[in-house]
Amino acid sequence: MLKNIEVYAFVGPSGTGKSYRAQMVANKYGIEFIIDDGILVKENDVIAGSSAKKASTKIETVRRALFINNEQKKEMIKAIKKYNPKSILILGTSDNMVEEIAENLELPKIKKTIYITEVATEEEIDSAKRMRITEGKHVIPVPTFEIKKDFSGFLLDPLQIFKTNGYGNKPYIAEKSIIRPTFNYIGNFTISDTVFRQIIEYLAEKNTAITEILRVRVNNSEEGPTIYIEAEVNYGINILSELGEFKDKCIKEIERLTAMNVKSMKIIAKKINLPKIFNK
Repeated sequence: MLKNIEVYAFVGPSGTGKSYRAQMVANKYGIEFIIDDGILVKENDVIAGSSAKKASTKIETVRRALFINNEQKKEMIKAIKKYNPKSILILGTSDNMVEEIAENLELPKIKKTIYITEVATEEEIDSAKRMRITEGKHVIPVPTFEIKKDFSGFLLDPLQIFKTNGYGNKPYIAEKSIIRPTFNYIGNFTISDTVFRQIIEYLAEKNTAITEILRVRVNNSEEGPTIYIEAEVNYGINILSELGEFKDKCIKEIERLTAMNVKSMKIIAKKINLPKIFNK
């Protein structure tokens, strides 16, 4: 068993806002490490594990969250030994759940349990439940860039919260991510390939190096869309530099407007628009 670790628990029903308030609770008790839905978090950074929110079925979600899988369990125990935390906060939907997580990870018994009703009002809890039920949104207590690779193909939204009641009354910024899985209990979502093309064409109209978008091909997958573009460019430009900048802008705007992660994008200069003097 892992010793000399103070284990705290943060308990509340699913969808009541635990992940949203996890960092606040951790800061209040001076806890650096959080275990939430299969991942180990230290000061907004994911340092081990794989989020249970990625699972395609409810059964697999529970298995990941409880660390029932031996490989997942070994990875987490190894990480805890490596970082040797003084304290850990475990999130769960019930007393039994957090106790089972602590036991599976060979941690000491829970020293103190904090309940969601102690840190959130009834109105705040009801609001969190409505968001989960009506929009299917989940919160992960780490910044979007931390989970972007693992959650490619999921709708992501960054969330930054400024708090004033941190540990030792020090203010802190808690960066989190809101995710809406591609498949969940409120149904599927789709974004037409035409949407991607229209965004790209709109950006091309404002780009002096590109005269026309000739072709856009989109391949969708669980990892996110792969986009292929053929363009006509103006004579005399630095093709590598200009198309590189245009590519970066396209990715940024597509991700901002659709909240989807672009797995990859390739732009080819298929045609050069020559000045009229060369056409005589």
